[in-house]
Amino acid sequence: MKLLRFGPAGQEKPGMLDGDGQVRDLSAHVTDFAGASVSLEALEALRAIDSASLPLVAEPGRIGSCLASVPNFFCIGLNYAKHAAETGSEPPKEPILFSKASSALSGPYDPVVIPRNSVKSDWEVELGVVIGKTASYVSEAEALSHVAGYCVINDMSEREFQIEKGGQWIKGKSAPTFGPTGPWLVTADEVPDPQALKLSLDLNGETVQDSDTSDMIFGVAEIISYMSQFMMLQPGDIIATGTPSGVGMGMKPQRFLKPGDVMEVRVEGLGEQRQETVAAS
Repeated sequence: MKLLRFGPAGQEKPGMLDGDGQVRDLSAHVTDFAGASVSLEALEALRAIDSASLPLVAEPGRIGSCLASVPNFFCIGLNYAKHAAETGSEPPKEPILFSKASSALSGPYDPVVIPRNSVKSDWEVELGVVIGKTASYVSEAEALSHVAGYCVINDMSEREFQIEKGGQWIKGKSAPTFGPTGPWLVTADEVPDPQALKLSLDLNGETVQDSDTSDMIFGVAEIISYMSQFMMLQPGDIIATGTPSGVGMGMKPQRFLKPGDVMEVRVEGLGEQRQETVAAS
């Protein structure tokens, strides 16, 4: 299934794409997509519905984040070998874990707001993993059975805030609109191998990131298993699994976003995003 949320910000309705790529309204069956409503059990109930029986949405309008909210917005740092190299970093021996504020969550086509005082706002195409079953002390062999689905994420970053101001990375990752997610939550049964997906990002029509998930240092199963040794993952948690090479910070000379820039972000089979950057008011 490909699940989505459509409508004005704050008034989104849940929907699914049918076999013809048309939006069907799921409002009669689920209030929204967040937390327990994206558990494996909840998704199984939705899978039993004949999409042709659902109201057709001829003009869905705005597409929102595929999740209304998240209990936790986790991220993995320096998780692509070539990205670690472009930053001058040694490949990590264990996954680097950090978080984004959940308030960073935004729609896949909504404007990205460059924060006040930002001089180094940057882009990061990533494979997003949504947890569908509580995970605590799970093995790598068991890990993928805890996944509800996958989505596209642009893990926006302000590098000066992140790296040069001391403290932890979260403050460079968490500005409002710094977590475009979607357009779809694609259920795990449609992604047989999360380590075999192409992903790319175009900036103003120029491809700056172009890789695939086989370049991950730590794969999705290893990430989930590793994280579950330290915390309990729960339905609705989202994990941004790292970005490939081609970020602005790694360029020579470095290149950062300015108002009016356009990012087109895609992961194979999971849809495409488009954001235009605007200055904070």
